[in-house]
Amino acid sequence: MSGSDNHRPVRRRTFVLGAAAGSAALAGPLAVPATAAAFGYSDDGSNYVVDSGAALVFKVSKTTGDLTSLIYRGTEYQGYGGMNSHIESGLGSSTVTIARSGSTILISVTHGTLKHYYAARSGENNVYMWTNKADTSVSATRYIVRVKAGRFLNDEPDSYTYTTSTIEASDVFAKSDGQTRSKHYSRLRVIDYDYIGWTAGNVGLWIVRSNHEKASGGPFYRSLLRHQSADGGGLYEILYYGQNQTEEQRFGLQGPYVIAFTDGGAPSSSLFPGNLTTSWADSLGISGYVGASGRGRVAGVGITGRDAAYPYTIGLANAAAQYWGSARLSDGYFSIAGVLPGTYTLTVHKSELAVYNTQVTVSAGGTTTLNSIAVPSSNDPSNASAIWRINDWTGTPSGFKNADLMTYAHPSDVRASAWTGNVVIGSGSQTSAFPCYIWKDVNSGLLVYFKLTAAQAASAHTLRIGVTTAYANGRPQVVVNDTWTSAIPYPPTQPNTRSLTNGSYRGNNHTFSYSVPASAWLTDTSRYNVLKINVVSGSGSTSYLSAGTSIDAIDLLN
Repeated sequence: MSGSDNHRPVRRRTFVLGAAAGSAALAGPLAVPATAAAFGYSDDGSNYVVDSGAALVFKVSKTTGDLTSLIYRGTEYQGYGGMNSHIESGLGSSTVTIARSGSTILISVTHGTLKHYYAARSGENNVYMWTNKADTSVSATRYIVRVKAGRFLNDEPDSYTYTTSTIEASDVFAKSDGQTRSKHYSRLRVIDYDYIGWTAGNVGLWIVRSNHEKASGGPFYRSLLRHQSADGGGLYEILYYGQNQTEEQRFGLQGPYVIAFTDGGAPSSSLFPGNLTTSWADSLGISGYVGASGRGRVAGVGITGRDAAYPYTIGLANAAAQYWGSARLSDGYFSIAGVLPGTYTLTVHKSELAVYNTQVTVSAGGTTTLNSIAVPSSNDPSNASAIWRINDWTGTPSGFKNADLMTYAHPSDVRASAWTGNVVIGSGSQTSAFPCYIWKDVNSGLLVYFKLTAAQAASAHTLRIGVTTAYANGRPQVVVNDTWTSAIPYPPTQPNTRSLTNGSYRGNNHTFSYSVPASAWLTDTSRYNVLKINVVSGSGSTSYLSAGTSIDAIDLLN
């Protein structure tokens, strides 16, 4: 994302904090009283004013389509720094209309080829939104709900309330205790959350995400979800995120996603993607809208050849849309509903590693039923016979040193263990002691010690290093016993933005294979062979922004 929402480092203030996810709101004056009365709308000259008939009143600018006010129980929640809530950084001059259809009010915003919609339902404290981006003529990658300072407070990884020092770009901060904070550190993949927000006392403010059918990156993608500082907070629905992106953006109608107020608890599960039904919107004339009757379903009776130690996820994707669902642990059954008609690539993931794909066609109103999918043994690199292996093949660095921390902290964070990590095969700690990331300027030259039998040392072997992403074309070159050095491998296609330092290891999984000749091995079976792993690249800068890569697994095959 751009740096337009990066707040300056702030002076330390004393706040009363509650639990990390539910901090107490500061006391303060109420906004101009607005009593929710009868469901309906009015025109105050500058804005359309919508009364939900419950406890929510919101306003939308008649000239820009910005959300200019969110008043819940008489308190204003919208806005900080003189800015409204809106698409991207605001659309500017737009055509804005409003209409009521029974128990629904729809506000339509048109700006060039982009269309955005706000809907209110009688008696609900929700704002339903859709965004239709038709092409690249309008920069529209997110919706941001800007929330007044003091309404909610926390010190979570995606907050920078107490930070005083910028350590990377203008959006990664360090606290005085050495912990790091950034709006990028959400911890969560798309598949991991249905809503994001805050709660304070008896008020909860949330964005319930859409099904992301027009977003990009798939189920394991991480993006900016919220931020908070002493200046205010932001909640996001990201439609296309420029950081560590592996796919081109998709166009068309995305939504609905929902701004939901509650009495302090989580939003209703009926609003969650996969649960939300919007038959009430079928006749509203929303551009690009496809109701339930115009969608289909894909179901699979099971998946064989699975590794029971890991979850399996099935993804559907083409240039127009993406969907996913989880395979049942017992037999691999899956069902993915609400799919737009078309032909899709179906991919089976073991954890985050693609192990099978095929093509499926979906028709409106129909169910495409697949017979049991058999994942060939050779498709899972974990099934290959190995002399030794560091970590299992999952498409993630999970299990390596610092791997879990890296989704919500900078590599320089005080909580990170040392990024050095030479290991001895057979020690029992070869995975947990090996760093999840290797950088040219930080810890290149990691060593792996291992012994071979006489028979093993008499033969050539294939060494494999799996990676999940790379920064600045960082890739591994290996040296064996200081006598044999591999060629520098060609860099695979990876995102060209920051990744390893802003909470994401997810790129394009790739396996480097090195044919090590028998002459490279030591013939003395009592001695350790030494494998050195260097990171090579002519690009990148220094330290944690030097060329680097994230490791999935390393093994030496029989």
